[in-house]
Amino acid sequence: MTLLELLTLLRKHLKFVIVLPVVCAVAMFFVAYFMMADEYTAVTSMYVLASSEDQGGSALSTDLSASQMITNDVATLLTSNRVVADAAQELGLENLGDFDISVSSETTTRVLSVSVTGENPVVAADIANALATNVSSIAQEVMNVESVNIVDLASVPNSPSGPNRVLYVAVAFMAGLLAAVAIVVLVDMLNTRVRNAEQVEELLGLPVIGRIPQVKGGR
Repeated sequence: MTLLELLTLLRKHLKFVIVLPVVCAVAMFFVAYFMMADEYTAVTSMYVLASSEDQGGSALSTDLSASQMITNDVATLLTSNRVVADAAQELGLENLGDFDISVSSETTTRVLSVSVTGENPVVAADIANALATNVSSIAQEVMNVESVNIVDLASVPNSPSGPNRVLYVAVAFMAGLLAAVAIVVLVDMLNTRVRNAEQVEELLGLPVIGRIPQVKGGR
C-alpha cells in the first residue's frame, strides 16, 4: 500500500479515525482526573563521610574516586531490604510497598538525595527521614564509612508531584489514533471484494474491454 492509497483510505474513514482517538482521550481524562489519586514527593539529602583509613592506609576523604564508590554503595544500601524494613518498623508500617523510593547522586559529590513518593505527603516525608536515619548506622556497621550525615530533612510537600495527567491524556489520544489507523488498514486488507476495474485487471491480468453503468431508479 502506497502513501497515497493510505491517505485515501484514511480520508474515506475520516470520521472513525477522528472519533476513536477522541474517545480514548476523553476516557483517560476521566480516569486520570477522577480516579487517580494525587502523589506527593518528599526529598531528603545526606552527606557521606568516608573513613579516614582504609586497608592501604590512604585517606579516602581526599580520594574522590574511592569516596564516590562508597557513596554509590550507600545509595544502593538505602534501598536494601534491611534499611527499608527498619524504616517501616520505626514508623509502625507493615511495609513500604505503597511508596516509590529513589536515590540519586552526582558523580562528583558525596551528597545523596532520597525521594519518596506516595499518596500521603506526611508519611512520605517521615519515610524519607527514617531511611536517612537508619542508613547511617547500618553503613557504619557493614561498610568503611564514618557516618552519613543528614544535610536537609524532608519536609511535608504542599503540592502534588503527580501523576502527569496531561501526558496520560496525550498518550491515550496518540494510542487511539494509531489504533484507528491500524484497524482501518486491517479491515481494508481483509476485505477481498473486487471494487473497481483496476482491481479486476490486476487480479486477472486481462484488460477490461467494457463496462455496464449502474442506472439508479431504472427498471
